[in-house]
Amino acid sequence: MVSSLGNMSEQKTITVALTGASGMPYGIRLLEILLKQGHRVYLLYSQAAQIVAQQEMALTLSPRPKETEAFLNGYFNVEPGLLKVFGREEWFAPVASGSNPADAMVICPCTMGTLSAVAAGLGQKLIERAADVMLKEQRKLIIVARETPFSAIHLENMLKLAHSGAVILPANPGFYHLPESIQDIVDFIVARILDQLGVTHTLLPRWGCDA
Repeated sequence: MVSSLGNMSEQKTITVALTGASGMPYGIRLLEILLKQGHRVYLLYSQAAQIVAQQEMALTLSPRPKETEAFLNGYFNVEPGLLKVFGREEWFAPVASGSNPADAMVICPCTMGTLSAVAAGLGQKLIERAADVMLKEQRKLIIVARETPFSAIHLENMLKLAHSGAVILPANPGFYHLPESIQDIVDFIVARILDQLGVTHTLLPRWGCDA
C-alpha cells in the first residue's frame, strides 16, 4: 500500500481519537497511513468504539492500552515507538496538557455525544480533554462527524466548534472520482483529513490534474 501514501511528510505528532459512531474504517485507515508515513500517533478510543470496531471490522481493541499498542504495531507492520495508546482516564498522557500538545488532533469517527461534550468544554474523559487542549492552544482539531440526519442541536454544536477554530469534516464522501470499491470511498474521506493535516498522499488524484 506504499503507493497510496505519497512522499514522506515532515514528522508530525497527531492525536487520533476513535469514538462509537459508525465509520470505523475511516479512523483505522487514517491510523494506518499516519504510522506508515512515520508520524507519531497518540491513539485514544472510547468503550463504544471498541464495540463498533468489532462490529464493522472484526477488529478487537483491548481495554488495556498496551495490548492494543502491541497488536496494532503488528497489524500495520510498523516499528514500535511511533504509536502510543492511552486509556480513557490516563490523565498523565501528553495529550491532557497544553504544555505538551500534539500538532493536531482528529476525532474520527465522532459521535454527536462526543461532539456535544467538546462543544460544551467538558473534560470528563481523555478524548474530550485532549480536544479542549487543541482548541485552547489554537492547534488544529478535525472532527469527522458521522450521523444522519443532523438535528438542530447537532448543527448548533458544530457551528459553536467551528467558531472556536475546529474543522468540521463530515464523513460525506463524494463520487466524482468514480469509486470502484468501499476502500475507494473510505479513502476519499481520509484524503480530505490528510489534506487538513498537511500530510502528503496519493489516495486520490487532484481536481484538474491527470490521474
